[in-house]
Amino acid sequence: MIEALILGIVQGLTEFLPVSSTAHLILFPWFFNWTGELESLTFNVALHAGTLLALFICFWKDWTELISRKRRLFVLIMIASVPAGIAGFLLNDIVENSLRNPYVIAVSLVVFGCVMLVAEKMNTSKTVDDMTLQDAVTIGIAQAVALIPGASRSGVTISAGLFKGFEREAAARFSFLLSTPVIAGATFLHARKLIAGYGDHDMNLFLVGFIASAITGYAAIRFLMIFFRKHPLNAFAYYRFGLAAVILAGLWLRR
Repeated sequence: MIEALILGIVQGLTEFLPVSSTAHLILFPWFFNWTGELESLTFNVALHAGTLLALFICFWKDWTELISRKRRLFVLIMIASVPAGIAGFLLNDIVENSLRNPYVIAVSLVVFGCVMLVAEKMNTSKTVDDMTLQDAVTIGIAQAVALIPGASRSGVTISAGLFKGFEREAAARFSFLLSTPVIAGATFLHARKLIAGYGDHDMNLFLVGFIASAITGYAAIRFLMIFFRKHPLNAFAYYRFGLAAVILAGLWLRR
């Protein structure tokens, strides 16, 4: 249960911080040799559901406006969600079986960290309301690239927004809004498997993961929306470089 609590906190924080939640959820069990229930379908549903709840709490006003008044932006978000949905459907097995290893994660952390540093030099003054179809599709394709472990959905989509000339806070807001349909889809698909009986039902494990990821996810979103008003992505890029170095050191020590 302590391991579940730790991973719930890690998921909530790293799902939204541009440091890759997938990388951290793979690396923590790898470093500490955690196995068993933490790989269960129940726990995956809990983590996704917790971060989804955090998104809804933080952005319910935005979604109300999108549905009632800003329908054009709502449609753009739905269109931008399509590439990640298609990529997830077609490439999920490849990602799960071939890319979830420390070497891929280390390289991905460094490569996309460099992308973030370059993107920081590109942002100008465009707001979310200035979003065009081309902008939305570009950011949506970037979100699909984030299937690669170590890339970071938020890091890649925020960087894409910066490359398209959006101010940092606007790029982050669109990134979080865009992640909502994808996380909702993942939660729904995993929950269907769980209800259909493909996984064990461990409610204690579910509640710990759900509550931990929801609370820390909410805190991470609130922190980032304030942080990005004044500060660049650089600190997160340097963290990624440091984490990659730790991974490579761990691989060397295990030889």
